[in-house]
Amino acid sequence: MTNLPPLGRYEIDVENSAIRFTTRHLYGLARVRGTFDLRSGTVDVAEPLADSRVRVEIDAAGFHTGNHQRDETVRSPRFLDVARHPVITFTGGRTDGETLTGTLTVAGVEQPLTLTVERCDVTATGFTVVVAARVDRTAFGVTAMPGIAARHLAMSAEVRCVRARVTDHEGDRARARR
Repeated sequence: MTNLPPLGRYEIDVENSAIRFTTRHLYGLARVRGTFDLRSGTVDVAEPLADSRVRVEIDAAGFHTGNHQRDETVRSPRFLDVARHPVITFTGGRTDGETLTGTLTVAGVEQPLTLTVERCDVTATGFTVVVAARVDRTAFGVTAMPGIAARHLAMSAEVRCVRARVTDHEGDRARARR
């Protein structure tokens, strides 16, 4: 990736970001498309780039496919168990600009996940990054309805990041270091 954002902390603009997925059901015959709602997140762009950090919180109950019955089933204890595990998290710690490797936690189970960075558009106030990954739900113990519900989800996210506001306390520390 040649278009890197300036160093610093960024907050994810959840209103202007989206996580989408596609999968299959009915023994692979029908395509299912859906979304997850983002709760919050931060991106710390560092030098060297490999020291950058990402933390994203996804609302597990924010699983939407447009089919109420399916959505409720996926939110139930048979799948995501959102009552016990309301947040899905991704924490990223290694990046080379082309990939971001981190840990995805779903229903209390942590697994490594590598995101492919497809695009990064830098603006004066932040950046938008598009990433993609293939997620194996069974790796997280989400094993209900084999055959009917596909094992893999093709995930993509378009995430808008804006410069984090510096609090008065942080500003005082930064000025004291100068």
